[in-house]
Amino acid sequence: MNRLITLAARPEGMPKESDFRLEERPMPLPGGGEVLVQTLYLSVDPYMRGRLSGVTTYVPGLDLGEVIGGGVVGRVLESSDPRWSAGDIVEGMLGWQEYAVAPARSLRKIDPAAGPISSALYVLGMPGLTAYFGLLEICRPQPGETVVVSGAAGAVGSLVGQIARIKRCRAIGIAGSNEKVRFLIEELGFDGAFNYRETPDYAAKLKQLCPNGVDVYFDNVGGAITDAVMRHIASHARVAVCGQISQYNSVGPETGPRWLSQLVVRQAKVEGFLVTQFADRYEAGLHQLSTWLKEGRLQYREDVADGLENAPQAFIRMLEGKNIGKQLVKVAD
Repeated sequence: MNRLITLAARPEGMPKESDFRLEERPMPLPGGGEVLVQTLYLSVDPYMRGRLSGVTTYVPGLDLGEVIGGGVVGRVLESSDPRWSAGDIVEGMLGWQEYAVAPARSLRKIDPAAGPISSALYVLGMPGLTAYFGLLEICRPQPGETVVVSGAAGAVGSLVGQIARIKRCRAIGIAGSNEKVRFLIEELGFDGAFNYRETPDYAAKLKQLCPNGVDVYFDNVGGAITDAVMRHIASHARVAVCGQISQYNSVGPETGPRWLSQLVVRQAKVEGFLVTQFADRYEAGLHQLSTWLKEGRLQYREDVADGLENAPQAFIRMLEGKNIGKQLVKVAD
């Protein structure tokens, strides 16, 4: 039998564990051109929240009773495609389940010698590519500029700040705990950071940390934090909108200060992006990320829950901002 987690109810506000259901179904069998994969690690990511509401954006919404979708690193058990053999390690969108069948062409082969296989869901996977292309292609930071990152201790933000430092920029992080602030400064080398939960005046703190203004803002959270940053952008600033996690559980639209006039005054640019728009350049991006990783210029931390049954709890924990680095679930050895 195959254990899997399905959508039991549409969440209202922050998801609850009762919105998910652990089920058993017959083991899937591969057909022509398909492989059977055993899940070793699965990923939980902010973008999944919209799918639970049935909203189709750049990924389709989920139906009730459907397996929760998400990235997986797993081991090939059976293959009906000559490109894959039993024992190969692969990555793909296989969902929250212990075993999955997928078209061979939809999978990426992982070299265990390149690093821990779980890194294929983080620094050498979608979050790493998001940080890499979002910062370097959307924002194009220049040496000496100040880069501010919200959600800075998360999977993407923690890499954005480090890449900014590699490009000889000042990296300033915004995070949700003192422990995260210490992580950013002491372990990742950020030039400064603050805990927004204990900072009564975001704008004043940004003025202190960024006396010459914010040249680049990598936005993962939206809301009041972004409103404050936009009040402090420098001339010709570039803003990359990667995520809006502070809004994902809102029942209705949240109103706030209108800051579009700042774009006129500062002659600044705001651009949203999806990492998939750079799909034809993934190989080059992964090569550079791998090089920096081997050189010790990128550090990362994984926050790993144990057991498929704990995936919903890990997902909720991530949405609440309790993780540091990449939130993963270990399903099997």
